[in-house]
Amino acid sequence: MPTFLRTHLTALRMLLVMTVILGLAYPLLVTGISQLAFADKANGSIVTSDGKEIGSSLLGQNYDLPKKDPNNADEQAQPDPKFFQPRPSAGSYDPKTSGASNLGPNSADLLKAVQERRAAIAAFDGVDPATVPPDALTASGSGLDPHISVAYAKEQVDRVARERGLPAEKLNQLIEKYTDGRSLGFLGQDGVNVVLLNKAISEQR
Repeated sequence: MPTFLRTHLTALRMLLVMTVILGLAYPLLVTGISQLAFADKANGSIVTSDGKEIGSSLLGQNYDLPKKDPNNADEQAQPDPKFFQPRPSAGSYDPKTSGASNLGPNSADLLKAVQERRAAIAAFDGVDPATVPPDALTASGSGLDPHISVAYAKEQVDRVARERGLPAEKLNQLIEKYTDGRSLGFLGQDGVNVVLLNKAISEQR
């Protein structure tokens, strides 16, 4: 058999073998292990309520009131006062546009946005603008973070309690329940999962 033909056949056999190992066997093995060890996380950490999928505990989402005119693209969405609000998102919590605004600390546009958010959030929650936490004013790097700081969650308690007719003590208990500790025990800060928190208060009877 000619050398060039033998070389090509060897390469073809290696291609087939590696395709089976890396393209079939390995993915099936990893998928099987993940389904056995942590099926919920492997399947997207889907959150359900009354048997319906309402999101993922890994991805933040908007909690806005329905638009008065759904066909009006210029109408600004208004936050629903019955829900704990997430931090801002550069991509409106659309997973297809994950990312930051790329505006730096010297950006006039960013400074203006922060000032406008501070005034709007203070009025919405009925608090002093100086007490609004930083994470309520700036978006996360991914724009999909489902967590807010404990301080921002606490700031919203009185509003949500009033709108839902629930005792503030109960909401504080739920905040504590859905607070996740630091990553690996030392990275970042404690954060409240807004998706799980809002699901829990929606199910309060």
